[in-house]
Amino acid sequence: MPFVPVLRAEWTKVRTLRSLYGALLAVFAATIAFSAVAGVSDTSDPEFDPLFMALSGVTPGQIAAISFGALAMSSEYHGHAIRISLAAVPRRGRWFAAKLTAVALPALAVGLAGALAALLAARAGLGPAASGLSAAEQVRGVVGCGVYLTLMALFAAGLTALLRSGTATLSLMIPFVLIVSFVIGDLAGGLTDFLPDRAGQVVLHESYDGSVGPWTGLAVTALWTAAAVGAGAWKLRRSDV
Repeated sequence: MPFVPVLRAEWTKVRTLRSLYGALLAVFAATIAFSAVAGVSDTSDPEFDPLFMALSGVTPGQIAAISFGALAMSSEYHGHAIRISLAAVPRRGRWFAAKLTAVALPALAVGLAGALAALLAARAGLGPAASGLSAAEQVRGVVGCGVYLTLMALFAAGLTALLRSGTATLSLMIPFVLIVSFVIGDLAGGLTDFLPDRAGQVVLHESYDGSVGPWTGLAVTALWTAAAVGAGAWKLRRSDV
């Protein structure tokens, strides 16, 4: 079966599962709401970063993005639905690519829209404190935020294919991005610049002085995502389903 009909079938699955709609809505709403709240915060701190403050809703937004990726992939393992999918599309690599594309496209669209709305909402609250942001920095922040959320959704989808469980994926990834990354950050110094969440979020900062820059940081996150997706593809090829 050609790729386009496979992608259309996978997109149909995504848009007909209410839990996935809920996860995408949560990505959009959380990113905007938390950024808007941050927009009325104290701006007197000498380390205040207006771009990151305006896009700080990415922290809860990424949890929703991870949930979306994990739920989209784990739905195939409920009731052995994946057997039906692979019976219709025997070429597992093609099916997996279509599934990942069906995850990436809506995640990117919602991530970009949410980031733009978050930036506008937060800037309204920050007022003069955000006036120094250049157009290029704001574009970088919005595009980078959308790409980062998409990568985290794909990371979760790949890990779910490896573990064959959305619950296991969420149990690993959510504590990691909320707790473990920060604990390691206090102990490991510059090594944390290469963790998937820390590296990818550099693009959201106006200024940065770590080991990676905005786009190299996203590249690091992309490598982590590629590793998870590659491991998921390996598991899918070797599994008897």
